Amino acid sequence: MKCPVCKKESSPDKKIMPFCSSRCKDVDLYKWFSGNYSIPVVEYDDISEEELEKLNGEMEEKD
Repeated sequence: MKCPVCKKESSPDKKIMPFCSSRCKDVDLYKWFSGNYSIPVVEYDDISEEELEKLNGEMEEKD
């Protein structure tokens, strides 16, 4: 398995898996804290009923 930060081979140490080192683990954590990683969110208050139904239909088609 490759380290998600630097792409080197991961460490077998379960404390830092899937990273290759504590440094890469800390870099990844910093990226989450600083907002470099994010999970997109849709605010339903800003969407009309028609748009919401369309989104629901698209999501059902993917399943």
